[in-house]
Amino acid sequence: MSTEATLEALRPHADEFIAIRRDIHHHPELSFKEQRTSDLVAERLEAWGYSVERGLGGTGLVGQLKRGSGTRSIGLRADMDALPIKEETGLKYASRNAGVMHACGHDGHTAMLLGAARSLAERAQFNGTLNLIFQPAEEYGTRESGAMRMMDDGLFEKYPCDAIFAMHNMPGHPQGKLVFRDGPMMASSDKVFITLNGRGGHAAMPHRAADPLVAAASLVMALQTVVSRNVDPQQTAVVTVGMLQSGIANNVIPQSARLALSVRALEQSVRDLLQKRITELTQAQAQSFGVTAEIDYQRGYSALVNTLAETEFARRVGIELVGAEHVTLHGPALTGSEDFAFMLEKRPGCYLLIGNGDGDSAGACMVHNPAYDFNDDNVVIGAAYWTRLAERYLSNAPLAA
Repeated sequence: MSTEATLEALRPHADEFIAIRRDIHHHPELSFKEQRTSDLVAERLEAWGYSVERGLGGTGLVGQLKRGSGTRSIGLRADMDALPIKEETGLKYASRNAGVMHACGHDGHTAMLLGAARSLAERAQFNGTLNLIFQPAEEYGTRESGAMRMMDDGLFEKYPCDAIFAMHNMPGHPQGKLVFRDGPMMASSDKVFITLNGRGGHAAMPHRAADPLVAAASLVMALQTVVSRNVDPQQTAVVTVGMLQSGIANNVIPQSARLALSVRALEQSVRDLLQKRITELTQAQAQSFGVTAEIDYQRGYSALVNTLAETEFARRVGIELVGAEHVTLHGPALTGSEDFAFMLEKRPGCYLLIGNGDGDSAGACMVHNPAYDFNDDNVVIGAAYWTRLAERYLSNAPLAA
């Protein structure tokens, strides 16, 4: 079936899947609490003939569909969780759960994959095994996130995948434009908590104290040199001090100061270097001010690295579907993070972006913002892309050059 036919076959169902998207948006659920969303997904998949296993990674599930005698298998993943943000969109389908909203578009990701699920089940134009992975807790932010928990529960042992793919909407890119990149695409994300312990005292007699606040202020400035003076300028790294807390009164030298850092890199060697230098610099700064330092360095998401062959395959499917003028072949790397990186450490695959809107359009509002909303015009395009990708992968038909 032609790419235009793929899109045309899905358009009559657009309202159905937009309604699903808005229903999920109206009932957002935080990480590992996506029970209602999981129920909705499972109900639809079972109605379309998928075998469904619930409870992987807590609230995650996999829908599997086999056709023919082919031995190839593919995994398509969508995330389901929302964020602890108070919604300020004013939409009729805005969150009904106080302080929780789909501010990252996971409602749209789920709807796109459900649209593809129905299309692939009805068309049955593939030969092999299709695994649809609906993952909880992408926003969890630690190595105990939904991707890791699903894999710990035997995801790829139970549902072998020769390749895996995932898609995320991206404000700032034209609506529907597909963006690809092979190699490192998104950064690792580590959290660092530093406590400087000094000796409190009277502000009028600082010589009788060991001031952790002054040490913390100096450390904040010193940490700005980690990237500028230790990392190759042609490599990407971020060290951001997002929190500095100390003291309760103007005439009291505090007993301690606490800092929290976000640390990101695209390369493992740079990630290791950042940890080494942050640790060394913190200890040295603390000693120079006569205070002590406690460092809690928490490694989070790995850098997301797309494999070359699978990314090239995904690119060419994108060109077939929307045309070369609507495809960015090698977009810039991002310093945001994504736990699909853990799945890509186990299986080859590609993570791609779909533009949510640019300029003055509503879809240009950045994710993790109270005014953000997923662009419903992407539901059919995303579903058509997944349909085309799965059919191409699970067939012997060559891709057009």
